[in-house]
Amino acid sequence: MAYEFKIRRIVEFSDTDMAGIVHHAMFFRYMESAEHAFFRSLGLTVAPPKSVSSVGWPRVHTEADFSAPLRFEDEVEIHLLVAEKKSKALTYAFRLRKLNTPKPYEVARGRITVVCIKMVGGKMKAATIPKEISDKISVSPKRLLKN
Repeated sequence: MAYEFKIRRIVEFSDTDMAGIVHHAMFFRYMESAEHAFFRSLGLTVAPPKSVSSVGWPRVHTEADFSAPLRFEDEVEIHLLVAEKKSKALTYAFRLRKLNTPKPYEVARGRITVVCIKMVGGKMKAATIPKEISDKISVSPKRLLKN
């Protein structure tokens, strides 16, 4: 069962603001892209065709703390850790590190909590995470979450 995933990306010019640094909202896109890649690495998708599954994963909590800026063409590693797994929700912890420097360093941390939902009568209702998904995901060891 998987409990962590890492992905790298290069900061695009369109990710930056007037000050030439990555706009804070982009960090949430980076975290979300890591979540989607994590699902793909497990042979899953967060948006299966409706004919296959009717589950969705809306965000119910997001947070981020920033410690250093990223700029155009910086290489960043997004490290996803499964911080918590409940019957209907997953919480991810993220650590973002700047890599294109002699000594890579952390630039931000974040958390996102998603709830598994199904559409019932045109409304979203919390649903138990399907077994085929739940069986592939576990909670990260505490030693990794403490760092």
